[in-house]
Amino acid sequence: MTFTVQIDERACAAHGDCVDAAPDVFELDDVARVIGTGPDELLLAAAEACPSAAIILIDSTSGTQMYP
Repeated sequence: MTFTVQIDERACAAHGDCVDAAPDVFELDDVARVIGTGPDELLLAAAEACPSAAIILIDSTSGTQMYP
């Protein structure tokens, strides 16, 4: 499975935990932004680290939301 990452900008509180977990995938301005990609395990770890649940993982094949 390969995840596509989306950020719910309304939910993002710019804690930066996603950047700590996956600095090659996320950067932080006023909200988190996706700047790259990585293995699904890393993307899931970053999503789980987000206290605002602002990181949405989509199965790129089926379009099904996998997290949260």
